This record gives sequence, structure tokens and C-alpha cells, in this order.
Amino acid sequence: MGTHSTRQRIVEYEQRMNDKSEVGIDLAVGIDIGGTSVKGGLVDREGTVSNRFTLKTADFDNPRSLVDELADRIFSNSDRSELLGIGIGAPNGNFYRGSIEHPPNLAWKGVTPFASWMAEATGVPCLLTNDANAAALGEMLFGAAKGMSDFLFITLGTGLGSGIVVGGELVYGHDGTAGEIGHVIVEPEGRPCGCGRRGCLEQYASATGFVLTYRELNPDAAPDITSREVSERAQAREQAALEAFEQTARILGLTLANSVAYTQPEAIFLFGGLAAAGDLLFEPVRTHFEANLLNIYQGKTVILPSGLSESDAAILGAASLIWQNES
Repeated sequence: MGTHSTRQRIVEYEQRMNDKSEVGIDLAVGIDIGGTSVKGGLVDREGTVSNRFTLKTADFDNPRSLVDELADRIFSNSDRSELLGIGIGAPNGNFYRGSIEHPPNLAWKGVTPFASWMAEATGVPCLLTNDANAAALGEMLFGAAKGMSDFLFITLGTGLGSGIVVGGELVYGHDGTAGEIGHVIVEPEGRPCGCGRRGCLEQYASATGFVLTYRELNPDAAPDITSREVSERAQAREQAALEAFEQTARILGLTLANSVAYTQPEAIFLFGGLAAAGDLLFEPVRTHFEANLLNIYQGKTVILPSGLSESDAAILGAASLIWQNES
């Protein structure tokens, strides 16, 4: 049933393109729903973002009220006839059902049929997926993965998200939620995770997990120290900060090496706050990655920074759902 509903929504896009072929539809809406903020904007076929807006997620305890506000924001800056569709990236977003399901960092609980509500409120077709999946599409259409058909996209922010692209298509699995590399267990009985289990990768290799590692190494560190501040200390050659990068890279590099055995990607892209540390992270990750690869894979997969700008990546990724499915 879920797959059927997705196909139906894509059929709506194709019909919309046929209906508007003489006029041309050159804009998609991209919306990213995060634990702190909701970002949106209009995106053209070349990836130019305009009419950006930002809302505070905490202002919307009820998802219906967010839908209404988003509809108002969209049509204050555009005409319905200009829009091919609305793409949404959200935590625990299910592409097949267009729903946000049991999100760990939102006030809404249970299953929210967000894509259907947005389509009803706007009269514009809507697709929704996991936020990291959306970002992977953005990398493929507008970033450094142009021309690649097999790659992994890893977001290193508050959590660790991932999008897996094989043969030019995102991997969704049979129920729409495949690709949760952040929730593979790397330390049995390790740190508790928001998913309810213990020892997940994101508790060690996200920006949040990285800071936890640093505070274990330096108990005198301020409780509210950020990953950027730890990076600055590492640049100043503080030993605890350098060791935090080494421990984080060891776990991340090993896990990424294991992931290569499943899809043999051409590249692995790292994105997000922790990736902004540059060589402090990339060099040890590459070292541990190559050291743990099966010999038939060695030297065949590169680890690269994302080609998307931090400010527009989420919006571009969400809008990419529309451009990817327009025909």
C-alpha cells in the first residue's frame, strides 16, 4: 500500500508536467524539518535557492499548525502554477508513506502523514523522505556527486544520518526506512542512544558523540563545549582534542570500511558540523578506512567533503526529491 501511494504521487507529478508543459514549471519547494528549525525556499533546476525562510520548530507543538504556516509562507512568495511540487526532508521520514514516524527530536509523537497534509493544504504534490536521504539526492543533483551512480552520503551533525545511492537511486528498502548507518552498533552495551539501544555509531561519530568523547578525555571541559571549540583546541595541538579526533576517526573509518562491502560505492561524502574540521577529521578517517578495507576494495573508494554549502544543503536536498522524480 505504501509503495502504491508513492507511485500515485509520482504519477501526479507527471500529469502536472503534461498539464503545464506549455507554460513550464521551473520551481520546486524544498523544506527541511529539523529538531531546532524548519528551513524552506524555492529551488530552480540549476539549484539556485531563493525566497528562503526559517521557522522555530519549538513554535509548532501541533504538526497541523506547521502545515498551515508552511502553506502561507510558500504562497506569499510564489504562485501555485509555478510549482512542480514540494519536497520535504524530515527525521524518520518514510518516502513510501510520506510520513514522519516516531521522530526522536520532535515534539510530535507517533506517525504523522505530513506529505498528505501538505498536499491537501497547498494543492501541490508533495514528497517526503528522511533528511539524510534528501541531502544525498542534493549531492547527486547539485553537489560533488554529479555523474556518480554509487555513493554514500554521511551527515555528521547532532546525530549521524546517511543516504545510500546505488545505481543512481536511493536505497529505501521494502518499508521505506533503509540506510540508517548511524544506528549500527559499534560498541555493544556502549553509550545509550535516542533510538532506545546502546552503542550506536552516532553516539561516537556525530558532533554530539565527538564532544562526549572529548569530555571523557578532558573531564575539566565545560559541559556546553561545542565540536567547533574542540576543533579549535585540536588546531592548537591540545592532546585531548587530538585524541578525540583519533578515537572518533577510528570508529567511523572502521564502520565505513565495513559498509563498502555492501554496495562498493565510488565515494563517501562527509557533511555537517564535524566534517567542517577538515583534515583534522578526514586524514585519520581515511587512514582507518583504508586499513580496514577488504583487499579487493582498497584504493577504489574515496572519502570526500560534500560539495553542498552548509546554508543551502537541506533546502537543496529536499527540493531534489521533486527534480529527481519529475519524469
